Amino acid sequence: MSNTIHIQIDRADGSLQRLIGLVERRGFHIDGISMADAGATRAVALTVRGRDDQRCTDALERQVDRLFGVRRVSPDAFSMQAAG
Repeated sequence: MSNTIHIQIDRADGSLQRLIGLVERRGFHIDGISMADAGATRAVALTVRGRDDQRCTDALERQVDRLFGVRRVSPDAFSMQAAG
């Protein structure tokens, strides 16, 4: 089963690389990714699937939220206007 996580991150060197690295290290496959730039930030939607059925995206969301440069994490889409 795939889940989509919406993330707003700073547009800084290595921010996207750190995000993708964490997702893969925590046992998730990335099925899809889309991005939109909004000035100093990026809105990233990751469609992820756990390597096994016991992987929960709630834990992944909490771990992503602790990454340097992450401004917002949500399982639901959010607008860049509301987050800014």
